[in-house]
Amino acid sequence: MLKIENLHAEVEGKEILKGLTLEVGRGEIHAIMGPNGSGKSTLANVLMGHPRYEVTEGSVTFEGEDVLELEPDERAKLGMFLAFQYPSEVPGVSVANFLRTAVNSVREQEVPPMEMYKLLQEKMRLMDMDPSFAERYLNEGFSGGEKKRNEILQLLVLQPKLAILDETDSGLDIDALQVVARGVNQMRGPEFSAVVITHYQRILRYIEPDFVHVMLDGRIVTSGGKELAEELESKGYDWVRQEFGAGTQS
Repeated sequence: MLKIENLHAEVEGKEILKGLTLEVGRGEIHAIMGPNGSGKSTLANVLMGHPRYEVTEGSVTFEGEDVLELEPDERAKLGMFLAFQYPSEVPGVSVANFLRTAVNSVREQEVPPMEMYKLLQEKMRLMDMDPSFAERYLNEGFSGGEKKRNEILQLLVLQPKLAILDETDSGLDIDALQVVARGVNQMRGPEFSAVVITHYQRILRYIEPDFVHVMLDGRIVTSGGKELAEELESKGYDWVRQEFGAGTQS
């Protein structure tokens, strides 16, 4: 579904991604782990077309289509989705209006209001959200946990083919983490893939990955199964640096 080859990217003239290669098959859950500064969030932003990041070499294809030349909204229409580490506040725009506009844009057709209402209520129940949440302004005054639940609510409503979750577990207590994981697991199936970016193993106890990759200094240095995450938890990232000789963090 997703194929990244020898990807190099920089921001403000500083190279962050330094030859990253990764393939994500249909129906697979991949976890990318690594310390701060290893390039994980840069990868997420590059995949979705953030204009601040410049790709200098390599290729990214999604279902066989070159996405590097596409705008972010065009990537979304293909079925790509990014859950942000730090979601932005949008005063004056309600959650319901935002989601209705997003769904209409991705589907490129107007969804009947009653159908949209039922869809939103169904997904909010799944995420243990009060119905009044839909009328609140997007992320304004939300707690960290509410912002992350709202990101997964968007995932459930938009139904993408590929989700990139950029440290969605950051700052969550155990109850919120379980609810977020429940939403992601609800999407699991042969037509859905995910890239879960995280520092810690704890979210992987609830969202079981098929593959775990470790990033250091802008590239993936080793990959394995879920046992690799457990090894990282016990040994830390210094073990990876020593084992693979990664240079200074970017």
